[in-house]
Amino acid sequence: MFCSNCGAEVNDNAVVCVKCGCAVGTPATVDVNASGKDWIVTLLLCFFLGQFGIHRFYAGKTGTGILQLITLGCCGIWTLIDFIIIAVGNFTDAEGKRIVNKG
Repeated sequence: MFCSNCGAEVNDNAVVCVKCGCAVGTPATVDVNASGKDWIVTLLLCFFLGQFGIHRFYAGKTGTGILQLITLGCCGIWTLIDFIIIAVGNFTDAEGKRIVNKG
């Protein structure tokens, strides 16, 4: 058997890889619907610069980012709604992948 992290050969009965210390056996679960964007960065951008749509530009949503910039986040209402959506983990990037807290 081989380590899925470093590729080193490990004993079939091993629990961790001797070379890298990574757990072997069952592969780690990866959420394929999770975005590569950082959740905390998105949340902070929305909190501090949300009226300018900066969090939407960061997420790749340029069109709605421009709309938020022009309308100043619809006087803050749109920004507040986005902040809540980001905080609960339902905000998506331009590819439709959720921006979630990974830690």
